[in-house]
Parts: sequence; structure tokens; C-alpha cells
Amino acid sequence: MADVLMPRLSDTMAEGVLSHWLKKQGDPVRKGDVLAEIETDKATMELEAYDEGVLERLLVPEGATVPIGQLIAVIGDGHHAAAAPAAPPAPAPPPAVRGPGKPATAPAPGTLAAAGTQIRTSPLARKIARSHGIDLATITGTGPGGRIVRADVEAAAASAEGGPAAVAAASPPPGPGQAAAAAATDGQADDEEVPLTAVRRITASRLTESAAAPHFYLTGVIDAGPLLAFRAEANDRLAAAGAKASVTDLLVRACAVTLRGHPQVNSSWGGDKIILHRRIHVGVAVALDDGLIVPVIRDADRKSLREIAAEARVLAERARAGKLAPQEFTGGTFTISNLGMFGVDHFTAVINPPEAAILAVGAATEEPVIRDGQLAGRPTIKLTLSIDHRVLDGATAAAFLRDLKDTLQEPLRIVI
Repeated sequence: MADVLMPRLSDTMAEGVLSHWLKKQGDPVRKGDVLAEIETDKATMELEAYDEGVLERLLVPEGATVPIGQLIAVIGDGHHAAAAPAAPPAPAPPPAVRGPGKPATAPAPGTLAAAGTQIRTSPLARKIARSHGIDLATITGTGPGGRIVRADVEAAAASAEGGPAAVAAASPPPGPGQAAAAAATDGQADDEEVPLTAVRRITASRLTESAAAPHFYLTGVIDAGPLLAFRAEANDRLAAAGAKASVTDLLVRACAVTLRGHPQVNSSWGGDKIILHRRIHVGVAVALDDGLIVPVIRDADRKSLREIAAEARVLAERARAGKLAPQEFTGGTFTISNLGMFGVDHFTAVINPPEAAILAVGAATEEPVIRDGQLAGRPTIKLTLSIDHRVLDGATAAAFLRDLKDTLQEPLRIVI
């Protein structure tokens, strides 16, 4: 017999949520078969079998949070399958919220749709659906690739049975001691408790860790005209190959090239030492429905702009689908956070520990500048470098930011 344990699927993982069993008790199993989906602190990952046989026991229900190393299933020769107890049931959800013609019972969130395809949802959307007893197969997702997000589930809950008001109308008047419950039923409650997802929990933990680092900040402004013109020209050339580079892709390449000349910035805090990294791995912060994740472009200084653009697009799509592999979001040596696409002019980012620095990038905005003695409008971008003072001093960080600005204002340096 072979034990199946909750694995460590990321460097920061302490526990995982068994989101969905893909094999049933009694099913034959071969090496490499996917047994279950596990929600970690970073993404939703597949648990593969390392042994062959029959899945004799399922010891953990869907939706359970399990510490790493705990026994969750047993693979054997099949002789004990009939006598083995099934996994304990998950807590029963409230009665299903139904719309006209909808069935009263809802399958567990994350199960396969009738057409045989996987229902793509965020972890938070699954939890909200489970609490309302909503069948995710009846919801059309509005997220990337048709993914069901929180807003979709909340809209379905509000519209079913005419919304919360209809539920309240069908209930008897509350007594004096039921005022709070009545308020929750008719949608008038002042507060709502939203359970933390695994991603949100680890984000909070990492931010708390980062707060312990003594930060200081340096801000510079670049004339973004040459950079934007270079991007337009580059995209004209890349269009023939079906590729396209974003401003963030240019920033990744520019930071990677600049870090070559400033190896101290490409370093990490090691508690009782400073770790200088010989390879340059640039992370790009990506916002998810329920948190933040930083996919990493490895050896970014050795890759062309076209390669970086293609890899960054794939990583962002995999991150939003919750399908990043551990090696795709760990091991970064420097991070970029760009909020320019949201119209944010300037902000300071929190360092992604144990890295020494993170670059915050604002939007390109038209600003008055003096050019050849004449007042003119030029697009500018504000860059703010957050630095761990335990690792870097002001002059070292300032020299890096100065050279990065020069590179971005003379963008041919990015590709040379």
C-alpha cells in the first residue's frame, strides 16, 4: 500500500485546500494520473500519483484545509477498497438558491460541467457559491477565458428567487432577538465576513514580513517619449510574428540589463548575510481576484524583448487561471509593479521579501517641460524604487535608478 500525503507545492506553503477530487474511491490509478486539485498559497495545482494500484481510501473531503505531510488518501491493490470508509463529507451547504427552472441541488463547486469540461473559477468564487448553495454550472463567467469570479456568483445569488428581498418576504416577521438575523436576510446587514483565501492569507503574511524591513524610497521621472516611440516601432516589427510588447515588457528588459552593472541591487537579505545573485530573475506583480502573485521571468537579461513579451503573456494567463507551477513564481531577484494601466500616477510598492528592491511604475502623463528654451508638453513616467536598507545604501540604489532612467530614455540600450 502507498500513502498519499499533502505535498509541499511551494516554498511558502504550510497547508493546502483540497479543492476537488478528480479520482473516486475504487478507481484504478497509474503513475502520473491527477488525483486531485490542491489550492496552495500561490495557485491551484494538480496532485499527481507516484504509485500504481487502486485508490482504496479518500481521507479528506473536498474543501478541507490540510497541513503538509498529512495523509489524505491510500493507494493499494484493491482488496481493501470495498471495506474502506469513504472520505468524510464536507459540511453541508445551505439550501440551494434556485432560479426559475433550476434544480434544487447543486453539485460541489469545481466539479465537471455536463459537457465534460472543467468549470474555471476563482477560489473565492467557489467558497461564495458553496455558502449560497449555487450550482456553478449555471453561471456564465465574465473573468479571463470565461472564468467565474466573485462578482458573477454574487450576481447569481442576488437574482435567484427575485433576490434577497423575496427571501425576506417569504419569512415570518422576526422577534426582538432576531433583528440581526433579519437584517442579514433582507440584505441590510452593515458588515459582511469574507473568508480568507489561501492566496490572501499568504499575501498578508508576506506583507507583514516585508514591514519588518527598513524601507527607504527613491523617485525619479523619465521623459517617456523615446520609450513609447520605441515600443510603437518594435510592435510594428513584431506584428509580423503575431507578437506585441507592453511597457512592462520593456521595463523587465531594461531592469535586467541595468542590474548587470549593479549586482548589489540584484541581491537578497539572508538574515545573517546578504546573498548576491549571479543570475537575474525579474518578477512582475499580477493582480488576481483574491490576491497578488508574482510570476518570474528567469534570466531576463539573456532574453530578447520578443522572448520576454511572449513569456510574460503566458505567465500572466497561467497566473489568472491559477495554473502556475512553483518554479514559475519563486526564486525572483527583483520585482516590478506597474499600475500605470489603472491611471495611477505615482505610488510606493512593498518589497517582496527576501528581495532587496522593487520598482513601482506609474502611468505616462503629459507634463510641461522646458525643451530648447521652449515650454512643451511631454509624456513622463514616475519610477519609485523601494529598497531594503539592510541590504543597500542610498548611494548604491540611487546609482541604479539613475542608470535605469538613462536606459529607458535611450531605449536602444534595452536591446543592445
